[in-house]
Amino acid sequence: MNIDTRIKFRHLLCFLEIARQRSFAKAADTLAVSQPAISKTLKELEEVLDASLFERSKSGVSLTPAGVAFMRYAGPCVQALRDGVSSLRGGEHEAGQVRVGVLSTVESLLIPEVVRCLHERHNALVVSVATGPGAYLLGQLRVGELDLVIGRMTDSPDIQGLTFEHLYSESMTLVVRPGHPLLALGTAALGRLGDYPLALPTAGTTIRKHADSLFVQCGVTPSRQRLETLSPALSRRYVLCSDALWVAPQDSVRLDVQRGELVELQLGMQEPGGSVGICCNGALGLSLAAEQFCEALREVAEAYREGEFP
Repeated sequence: MNIDTRIKFRHLLCFLEIARQRSFAKAADTLAVSQPAISKTLKELEEVLDASLFERSKSGVSLTPAGVAFMRYAGPCVQALRDGVSSLRGGEHEAGQVRVGVLSTVESLLIPEVVRCLHERHNALVVSVATGPGAYLLGQLRVGELDLVIGRMTDSPDIQGLTFEHLYSESMTLVVRPGHPLLALGTAALGRLGDYPLALPTAGTTIRKHADSLFVQCGVTPSRQRLETLSPALSRRYVLCSDALWVAPQDSVRLDVQRGELVELQLGMQEPGGSVGICCNGALGLSLAAEQFCEALREVAEAYREGEFP
């Protein structure tokens, strides 16, 4: 059967943006059109397809089963057209591109090494990295705006319908600045943890659950003085200029500890950690550049597991 010529590029853009934003108003703002225009365009598409693509509720809009099915084809179609246009501009057809969402837990350690390896092997490769909360990045992956998302996401409800490949397990640790008062107490520092401010991952995130687990194991009530952030740079700076404790993923502080810029508190126990890996949208498939990125990432992760890196 031939493609219905009534379906236009603007219909697909409208559909994908509503799915990404989960809001008609936000989709309209992004596409720089009015909300009635967005509603009219979606209605046209639904009439052509003879299917309802979204469910409306007080909390926003979500895809219907028909919308999920259509997403498998609309996303790759729009991306393929974008890639085709880009490939003809200024010789860019010679370079591949991979769009990767990276959680803060792996941003500063693994990803730079992966990009270094890729650029040694390929003289024309663009790695576009997006950062942010896991739920946001997985939403971008679901609608085809990202090719991959890297981090610990197995506990997130947003991972449903996506595929996850385990790379390694990573535990949480407590670090402080050199010369911190707790360092002189050894394991007795356990009973004093609640006396100091904390730097913690943002409440409600997957990694925060693992951070909270560490205090549960210690049997300590955490301080009410808290900095909640997903930024390793902000947490690092705050801990270095104060007596605060940083409940951090080991990826984020491994190099700091090796250089003596931060010190791990030895409490005689360890939070078991979570699974760090690659999340993909199986319905959309991977480009050659994305496959090359995954290959390099697996190699770096194996070296990390074996203690050969960093």
